[in-house]
Amino acid sequence: MTPTLTPPATAASLAADERCDRCNAAGKLRVTLAGGSELVFCGHHANKYANDLVKIAVQFKADPEFTWRGADLMAN
Repeated sequence: MTPTLTPPATAASLAADERCDRCNAAGKLRVTLAGGSELVFCGHHANKYANDLVKIAVQFKADPEFTWRGADLMAN
């Protein structure tokens, strides 16, 4: 049996056509805020704002091929 790792609290998966809220590039990360609203970021902006996003995000979902710098911060 192969163990499966599940990331901490995740939002619904990203749709292929979702675009970054900052630059309109392909979305790689969706964060859900405490009020229920969501933000989508490309890989560049997700990592650029990681320190700030972990302060306001209650859930996140990253593209399976994207490693978000904030994932470790959210786990702590």
